[in-house]
Amino acid sequence: MKPGKYRLSSDQVSGKSIRLLPGVVIVVLQWLIRFGMPAILPDDRTLQIGVLGGILGGIALMVWWGFFSRAPKTERWSAILLIILSLVATSQFLDRSISTGAMGLMFIMVSIPIMSLAFVIWALVSRHLTNRFRRAAMVAIILSASGVWLFIRSDGMSGHFRFDYKWRWAKTQEKSFLEQNNEKPVILYDSIGNGASWPGFRGAGRDGIIHGTTINTDWKNFPPVELWRRKIGPGCSSIAINNNLLYTQEQRGEYEAVTCYSLITGKPVWIHEDKARFWDSHAGAGPRGTPTLSGDRLYTFGATGILNALNPADGKLIWSRNAEKDTRGKNSGWGFTSSPLVVDSLVVIAASGSLAAYDLVSGKSRWTVRDSSKGYSSPHLITIAGIPQLILLSDTGAISLEPVNGKLLWEYRWPMQDRILQPAQSEDGDILISGAMEGIRRVNVSKESGEWVLKERWTSTGMRPNFNDLVIHKGYVYGFDGLALACINLLDGKRKWRGGRYGGQIILLADQDLLLVLSEKGELVLVSATPDKSTELARFKAIEGKTWNHPVLAGDILIVRNSLEMAAFRINLQ
Repeated sequence: MKPGKYRLSSDQVSGKSIRLLPGVVIVVLQWLIRFGMPAILPDDRTLQIGVLGGILGGIALMVWWGFFSRAPKTERWSAILLIILSLVATSQFLDRSISTGAMGLMFIMVSIPIMSLAFVIWALVSRHLTNRFRRAAMVAIILSASGVWLFIRSDGMSGHFRFDYKWRWAKTQEKSFLEQNNEKPVILYDSIGNGASWPGFRGAGRDGIIHGTTINTDWKNFPPVELWRRKIGPGCSSIAINNNLLYTQEQRGEYEAVTCYSLITGKPVWIHEDKARFWDSHAGAGPRGTPTLSGDRLYTFGATGILNALNPADGKLIWSRNAEKDTRGKNSGWGFTSSPLVVDSLVVIAASGSLAAYDLVSGKSRWTVRDSSKGYSSPHLITIAGIPQLILLSDTGAISLEPVNGKLLWEYRWPMQDRILQPAQSEDGDILISGAMEGIRRVNVSKESGEWVLKERWTSTGMRPNFNDLVIHKGYVYGFDGLALACINLLDGKRKWRGGRYGGQIILLADQDLLLVLSEKGELVLVSATPDKSTELARFKAIEGKTWNHPVLAGDILIVRNSLEMAAFRINLQ
C-alpha cells in the first residue's frame, strides 16, 4: 500500500473541525431573502432586496470560507478561485434566454444562490472524508453547480422574475404548435354575426372600461360556457372584434402574422405574414401590439416596426410602412409594443419614444416626432380644456401633441426607466401617470392665458403598477400593486385596500361596479369595484400558461389568449 493513499483529512489529523455553522446560517439567510421574501411579499421592492441579498450572500459565503472556516489554506483559496472561474467560463456558453434574461442579470441572480447552497452541502457532507475524496467532491460539486446551466434555457418569466426553465434541447411550444397546425384558412365573405364589436387595444375608449353591459356573477351556478379553444402562436397581442370575426397577432416561426379567426367557431379565416421575428427572454417571441379596426381597414403594428393596413374581410395588404426606419427609433430590449391609434384621417404609432402619423388611406407619412427617449406605451387620445391631444408616456415622462401636425403642446418630466402603462384621465380632466416603484402621480393640466400649466396634485406609492393598466371609477383608482389588486382614493392617492394576488390585466364593467380580472396564471376573476374592501365574487380557470394579454368582452362573448392558446366563452348577461 502506498503511503498516503488513504490519508485522513487535515481536520482529522489536527483535531480541528471546519467551522460550518456560519456558512449554514449565511446560505439559509441568503435563500430566505432571495426566494422566501419575494414569494411571501411579491413586489418590486422585495424582489430588488432579494436579488441584492442573493449576491451579498454569495460574497459573505466566500469571506467565511476564505477567512473563518478553518479549512486548509489550499482548499480555501482553490475553492474560491474555482467557483469564480467556473461561473465566468459557464457564462460564455449559456443559452441566449439565460444570458439575456432579467436584462442580463439572470445568470447572476440564480447561479450564485445555487452555487452557495451546493457548496455548503458539500462542506457538510464531506467533512469526514479523506482529503483526496473531499477535494475531488469539491471540484465535482462546483463544476456541476455551474455547468448545469449549460443544459437549461428559460421560456420566459412571470411579472416578478419567476423563470420557466426547460432543458435546452426540449422542443419549444411554438415549434410544437407549428408542427400541429394543419388547419387551412377559409375566408368567410359573410361576416354578419352577433354584432359584437371591440375595435382594439383596451376597447372603444382605450381605457379598459365597458358601459352598458352587466353580467351574472354567480359563476358557481352559471359559469362561463366554453365555445371553443385552440392553440396559437406566441405574442403579447390582445384582440380586435367585428361581428363574427376576431383579429390578433402572433409569431409563426420566421413570420410575424396577423391572423383572423371566426368568433363563433375559432376556425382560421385568413392570415397575413411578414418575414420578421422578434424575441426577448422575458415575454418570448411575437408581436406585442394589438390590431385596430377602423372603418373598412385593419391596422397592425409589429414588434420589429412593420405597420400594415389590411382589408379585414380577406387580409389583403393595402399599404405597409416600416416605422423603425421612418422614425429612426431604436428597437429597444422588449421590441415595439405600440397599438395603432386612429385619429380622424391619421393612424398614429409609437416607436419607442418617437411618434409617427400616417394617412389612413394612402399610408403616406404625415408627421414624425423623433425622440431619444424610449418607452413601451401606446399613444393615447384625450381632451383637456376642450382641446384633443395625443399623450405618450416614455422614460422621460409625458408629452402632449396636436394630432393634426404633431406640434408639441406641453411636456411633463418625471424620469422613470421602462415606462409601459397607459395614462388615465379623471372626470375633471387630470391625468394619472404610472410607473412601478415610484407609484402613481396625479397631474392637473390646464390652459391659463394661452399657456399650458401643469401642477402635481399628489404622488402615491399606495399602488405601484408595473405593466398592468389601471382604471378610474367613481372617484377611485383600481389597478395592481405588484401582483396584488389595489384601490386608491383619486382625491389624495391614499390606499383603501390591497387584495388578491392576481397579476394580469383588468376590465371594468362600469354599470355594475365590477372588475373582470384575467390573472397572470390564466384565471378569470370577478372582484367588486368598490372602495370599502376587496371582495372576490367568482373565479374560473380559463387558459393554461403565463398570461400577459388583455382580455376582451364583446357582447356576451369573452375572449382570452396568451402565447400558448386562445379560448372563447359565453357569459350569462343580466
